[in-house]
Amino acid sequence: MNRLFSFFVFMAVFVIAFYGGSLYTHDPAEAQLLVDEFMKDLEGIDGVGIFIHNTTLALVMFIPGFGTVFGIVSGVSTGYMLSAIMTISPEIPISPLELLFLTPFGLLEITAYSLAGSRSFLLIYKIIKKVSIRSDGRIVAIEVGVTASLLLAGGLIEYYMIEMAQEVGVF
Repeated sequence: MNRLFSFFVFMAVFVIAFYGGSLYTHDPAEAQLLVDEFMKDLEGIDGVGIFIHNTTLALVMFIPGFGTVFGIVSGVSTGYMLSAIMTISPEIPISPLELLFLTPFGLLEITAYSLAGSRSFLLIYKIIKKVSIRSDGRIVAIEVGVTASLLLAGGLIEYYMIEMAQEVGVF
């Protein structure tokens, strides 16, 4: 299985899952409760905290087979949460998909998650084909490092952008 091909396939699958979650139409009161809970979870969290959270998700995505499914579920739930934010903040002039592809942290995160989820698929593919994955250890370690680096930068940028959004009263 071609590494680059699997990366872009997982990226497409993640984007479709994310988009599907973002299509959910929330009741405004329900959306407000979700966003309030989300904002409460963000209290006291900084860019490093976002990095730790996102890296935890990405590390799970490296688990052979399970990680691919987990990545899809993460995409749906992230889209779902963003649709709630958009429901209570209709003045935000950007759609969830635009947020994913037009923000630096969105691009960094989707790249990191696509790397992890596609590696999960490749590992389970080898396991099913009864091909040893021992030789993959070094490349997986490198990919974990790249993923962590992408998510560190993304977490710091995301924190900065959340702070800016709060200052202007978006949420």
